[in-house]
Amino acid sequence: MSLLRSLYYRLRPKQRRLIRRWFFFPVDLLDLLFHRRMPLVPPKGKIFTGQGDFVDAGNTFLKNFLDTCNLQRHHHILDVGCGIGRVARPLAGFLEQGGRYEGFDIVREGIDWCKKHYLDYSNFSFKYVPLHNDLYNLSSELPAKAFRFPYPDQDFDLVVFTSVFTHMQPEAVKNYLDETFRVLKPGGHCFATFFLITKTSESYLDQSPNSFFPYRYDDYFLHNNRVKDANIAYRYAYIKRMVEQSGLTVKSFHEGWWAGKNQEACMNFQDVLIMTR
Repeated sequence: MSLLRSLYYRLRPKQRRLIRRWFFFPVDLLDLLFHRRMPLVPPKGKIFTGQGDFVDAGNTFLKNFLDTCNLQRHHHILDVGCGIGRVARPLAGFLEQGGRYEGFDIVREGIDWCKKHYLDYSNFSFKYVPLHNDLYNLSSELPAKAFRFPYPDQDFDLVVFTSVFTHMQPEAVKNYLDETFRVLKPGGHCFATFFLITKTSESYLDQSPNSFFPYRYDDYFLHNNRVKDANIAYRYAYIKRMVEQSGLTVKSFHEGWWAGKNQEACMNFQDVLIMTR
């Protein structure tokens, strides 16, 4: 498995996505011929975000938002790193017309697919933002650490990050937390997933024969030293300081099962922070 990962990270982002399309082509062709794919669900070969079942994951996230963020049908939602609509799909069946969804991503293919398939949802909007990331986008040199979200101040009730901070360097994380504070309404929530290093998770990594984060720095650990944005884990205390410096408050911390915890007792594979303004 480690050899396959090493080979995988030697490929460029577009090459990785092309190989996935080839691999899933037979399945996607059968799904098309027999009309087996649900509305707003992309072909498996085009999905580039997250593991597991696309529909189940999206449904679970919606339940998480309802349980932890007081989500309402009229709310305005910003989905940062929206990918190819994993969170947008369940929200399309939840939000009322007065509600609003905005998503942006650095992978053009995902945004193009969503723009095409959400035409009937006038309150849904998707934007392509050409930012550099050595896992997802090498066609731009624009840094995420200097990016300003293209939305007004205090515009959203909920800001969502699913598997976004797990692929961002420290300065970019700090900027995105600052921007989240800016665009959140007072009393609004932020739902964000991370890999967070606590005493428990660090002990788990220390005891693992093939640690998922073998490259360790003061405040963060890397999965791959060549593709630094591949997977990044941050010390919880470091992230908590960033959150507080941005003006946000950590409302709750839910440990994920990535570090050996019982899956049934966890909200998500990754750690989840619920933050408020």
